[in-house]
Amino acid sequence: MLKDQDRIFTNLYGIHDWKLAGAKSRGIWDNTKTLIEMGQDGIIDAMKESGLRGRGGAGFPTGLKWSFMPKESDGRPSYLVVNADESEPGTCKDREIMRFDPHRLLEGCLVAGFAMRAIAAYIYIRGEFVQEAINLEIAIQEAYDDGLIGKNASGSGYDFDIYLHRGAGAYICGEETALIESLEGNKGQPRLKPPFPANVGVWGCPSTVNNVESIAVAPEILRRGEGWFSGLGRPNNTGTKLFCISGHVNKPCNVEEEMGIPLKELIEKHAGGVRGGWDNLLAIIPGGSSVPMLPKETCDTMLMDFDSLRDAQSGLGTAAVIVMDKSTDVIRAIERLSHFYKHESCGQCTPCREGTGWMWRVMQRLVSGDAEIEEIDMLINVSKRIEGHTICALGDAAAWPIQGLVRHFRPVIEERIKSRKAARAA
Repeated sequence: MLKDQDRIFTNLYGIHDWKLAGAKSRGIWDNTKTLIEMGQDGIIDAMKESGLRGRGGAGFPTGLKWSFMPKESDGRPSYLVVNADESEPGTCKDREIMRFDPHRLLEGCLVAGFAMRAIAAYIYIRGEFVQEAINLEIAIQEAYDDGLIGKNASGSGYDFDIYLHRGAGAYICGEETALIESLEGNKGQPRLKPPFPANVGVWGCPSTVNNVESIAVAPEILRRGEGWFSGLGRPNNTGTKLFCISGHVNKPCNVEEEMGIPLKELIEKHAGGVRGGWDNLLAIIPGGSSVPMLPKETCDTMLMDFDSLRDAQSGLGTAAVIVMDKSTDVIRAIERLSHFYKHESCGQCTPCREGTGWMWRVMQRLVSGDAEIEEIDMLINVSKRIEGHTICALGDAAAWPIQGLVRHFRPVIEERIKSRKAARAA
């Protein structure tokens, strides 16, 4: 279990003052100039050594991503873009950072932006996050007034601006290139890669898109040393992570814990256990709605990190843990997610545009049992034709929950079809 002194997000629950005075009392903006004096390559090397992997879902090494930005300018400015869209169902960690610890994010923007030779950061925030956006704007103004950002940011001799941009609530804009399109004022649709954003990003300039949590932890890693961060968690899955626990638990919560914590321990220690006891557990979606669910027997021994969950044919994703007890109709739950992905598909790729609607309609029939047993295999076949055949990962996100359902709960689906047929015959 994570010790209190190792926590990075010290105001996750909004108990303390979130404004500049409170932030400074918790060590934020403490000698930021010294961090910048590590130099651009020094910061990137430290981030690589820390082992931090992106906290937005894919888990790509953060330091490596930063190193892709050009070292020498060809005349174009570079930009940092912060993905604060957080539209993955079940996920509510970034909003707590922005609401109760906005200065931690702003300091991270400055340090990360400097490391990547960016002239400004654009925080792309989900439009529904009204209070979070208000708090961020207040914090940005405080930081400007105090000389922490802007001209000669924090006395470092480096000029850096931060802008807040409100999105319009589209799930697809969580994908980095669709976010860039939306930021430019276009329809939020993913771009083909290459070129990657580090070469041609926002307004045709080198850009890096990072999740809020990935950026917010950077100054603390540099302050305490990369060895401290890499000493937490497991090899290749280091550091602390915010987990969002929801569903059939006694105390739904957000909590910062060590990577690799056992799933059962996470739920029993922090969320008050499963409603009706651990034996009443049916399944858990471990990383937001786009990763395949895991049945109880897998959850008994599962560790919460990128590699362990990948080996179990699921994923850590955003670490949004959605708990389902035995009262859950799992087929209905996945049908509801299928409808979400059908609704959020941008329509650019044919497999996703047509396939998400087709899968949802089949899922509707599986909920009522008005289907044939052969349709289960046909559904999996179609999901495989969508997965990996689209510009962005929304096609995969629509396919995986269905694959997880059939992988672990096929007998439940077959039983419903048979009982429906029996009822009809009777």
